[in-house]
Amino acid sequence: MTPAEPAGVHRVVRPPILYAGTPVILLSSLNADGSPNLAAASSYWALGQMLALGLETEGQTLANLQERPQVTVSFPPPPLWAAVERIAELTGRAEVPAAKAGRYTHHADKFAAAGLTPQASDLVGPPRVAECLLQLEAEVRRITPGVTGEYAIAEAEVVRVHADRRIIADGDHIDPLAWQPIVYSFRHYFGIGEPLGARGGAPAPVDALADSGSDFDVDAWELWGVGGDSACWLASVCPECGAMRDGDGPCPRCDADPPD
Repeated sequence: MTPAEPAGVHRVVRPPILYAGTPVILLSSLNADGSPNLAAASSYWALGQMLALGLETEGQTLANLQERPQVTVSFPPPPLWAAVERIAELTGRAEVPAAKAGRYTHHADKFAAAGLTPQASDLVGPPRVAECLLQLEAEVRRITPGVTGEYAIAEAEVVRVHADRRIIADGDHIDPLAWQPIVYSFRHYFGIGEPLGARGGAPAPVDALADSGSDFDVDAWELWGVGGDSACWLASVCPECGAMRDGDGPCPRCDADPPD
């Protein structure tokens, strides 16, 4: 924002992705040989007991669900963000699809690659992720092709919910502060911060967000309502493609220079 631009002035931008703030999920499905496939995702929403899952057309998860329509959805807590990142560019497809060539590599056991533990489910075949405090078992009821052909939407009915005792509030309610999911916002991982209020309460005033250019500035955005200060490791995230850097050199995925 230049000195001549007052706060609150908007302009047209074209961000490369539109993940404004969604939970990170780990999807487990069954391969043809009965082994589990694990995939990280964040295109998710729920209405009642139905889930809508956005899946890449070329991914192993969609292929599995088309043949074996059962899935588990596990929500990793913030300490597991590195486990999520370890499998972000792995695919269960033995032959890496052309759309993923050069970026993805095949790995048959992504539970092992992530350093996570499969836990047997009660009502569906795919295992849950034992380290996750909230886990859903679901039956896929419908898969709809996406408009562009690059994705599909799987609608799944939750048939059982598993919650760690530490995150259960009165009755069957989930305590969101005890749960602490990972929130994925514009290619950055966040935990949730202090609550601003609850549904039905008086809303707190929020300062206007500053216009920050063609790409969204996470510090300006600050994940109002779910955010807080960014973690110290965010400086290691490539602002161009979201990959994690091991040091101060160029990005290992897209070769972009490190930020100033």
